[in-house]
Amino acid sequence: MALTDVDRNLLRRCLSDKPGAWRDFVDRYIGLFIHVVRHTAHARSVRLAQEDLDDLCADIFVGLLADNYAILRRFRGRSSLATYLTVVARRIVVRQMSRRSITEAAGQASRPAAVQQTNAGPDEVQRIDDRQEIDELLRELPENDARIVRAFHLEGKSYRQISDALGVPQNSIGPTLSRALRRLRRQNVRSS
Repeated sequence: MALTDVDRNLLRRCLSDKPGAWRDFVDRYIGLFIHVVRHTAHARSVRLAQEDLDDLCADIFVGLLADNYAILRRFRGRSSLATYLTVVARRIVVRQMSRRSITEAAGQASRPAAVQQTNAGPDEVQRIDDRQEIDELLRELPENDARIVRAFHLEGKSYRQISDALGVPQNSIGPTLSRALRRLRRQNVRSS
């Protein structure tokens, strides 16, 4: 299937940073990415919680945004955009699933005592309740990441509230919090 005029125009708008283009792109392809994540998880016998699905979709979008849309800029139009994005999304999901399984296997023994599961909602994975650990972590993080961590762990805000308050895409919050948690785990392992 060839590249459609709708996709060609959408791609051009995204690469030119036209207002609303990214939102249109997300609206058009979120369903495809959800399907890719679910299908890949099923094929690899991985059970997904809603937050895992959200995080993996966010990882796809973050990958597409990286380096000023580098992945989208590499698209040459030799297939439909959906076909290209399916291949890209699957690669990102497989890589993230592999990383997570390795991190989880290594992290179970070194999990900080202050990390607790919550029942606050499907998008809120873990909260750190040790103020000292959070303060140490905040000093290590870039300012944008620190604001997200502070809003989630200290202020108890949901992903949607953080997105609205800070003006960041909701689907980028999970990956940011996951990176911060991995950093905290590494710090705890080194200090043990």
